[in-house]
Amino acid sequence: MAEKGTIISGIGMMTAVGIGAKQTAASVRAGISRFSETSICDKHFDPFVMSILPDEVLPPVKPEIDQIVGLTARQLRMLRLAAPALEEVLADTRDIEKIPIYLGVPEPLQDRPKVVDDEFIKYLGMQTGFRFNVGESELFPLGRASGLAAIQKAMQVLSSGDHQHVIVGGVDTYLDLYLLGTLDMENRILGNFVMDGFIPGEGAGFLLLSSPDVAEKSGENPVVQIQAVGVGYESGHLYSEEIYQGNGLSEAFQAAFDSSDTSLGNIRSVFAGLNGENFGAKEWGVAYLRSKSYFEEEFRLEHPIDCFGDTGAALGPLMTGLSAIGMKKNYIESPCLIWCSSDYGTRAALTMALF
Repeated sequence: MAEKGTIISGIGMMTAVGIGAKQTAASVRAGISRFSETSICDKHFDPFVMSILPDEVLPPVKPEIDQIVGLTARQLRMLRLAAPALEEVLADTRDIEKIPIYLGVPEPLQDRPKVVDDEFIKYLGMQTGFRFNVGESELFPLGRASGLAAIQKAMQVLSSGDHQHVIVGGVDTYLDLYLLGTLDMENRILGNFVMDGFIPGEGAGFLLLSSPDVAEKSGENPVVQIQAVGVGYESGHLYSEEIYQGNGLSEAFQAAFDSSDTSLGNIRSVFAGLNGENFGAKEWGVAYLRSKSYFEEEFRLEHPIDCFGDTGAALGPLMTGLSAIGMKKNYIESPCLIWCSSDYGTRAALTMALF
């Protein structure tokens, strides 16, 4: 487990309810949602309801990327989603070429190839014009929990002293015909004939994480500090034949709590990766009951997927950024817990506080 003390120095977002972190946070705080019918129909010939950005607000793909053979429509849209959020988080950052990126990306479907490969980080640099440290950057193809797993790696790197800054992010979109068709056949997308389902969304979230001494030199006060990240594995996940026992998310909670500063008190706010499917609600209930002593009797529960849909691999960085903004503006109480569960086995939880 990484040492605690990582500082959030910058936040960038791109979601269906906000172009940028401030607009997204304000929309989520106000409970604004953006769900609408699309031109894509399900197996019952009903239009899918999704939470997606208007095409005109996304930057065009750079010509040099557009000429690359083999890039899928989903990969190109992910680049268009990620670029503005990455530009926002790096707006005032120097020596970008020294900073690595740890990027959460979608899980591959069962028996299907990876959604993106390691070249995606290079393409992201081409799309934004930033020359960051591609050689030390890394992809985390773990779905919803990928961004928090990437934060865990970033904390380890920062605590080792190898870097003073690390960029962590996540990007994903469900606007893909094969993916929508697969989920539709599995009855997982909310619709007229599916009540136990979710609203597909898309988005990108990026965080600039810094070592504590950087914040001290800058004189910034107060600061949002990530205490700890816990990662677990659920063997009885959605696509497993094993019996669900609720161990994965419980393990992630416990690992995060074990490395957090208990003097800050119990958890007062939770940003939950609940997307509307019963499986996730059951999993949260089990993990909470097993760790109930770490929570205040009355705590605030936020599930922003209600506003911008299921953003997949972008969810962890988005919720971490939203909670950081909320704590600094005093409408989210500290300390806070963020958790995400992937479709397959990965589970992750993060604790953070305001200092």
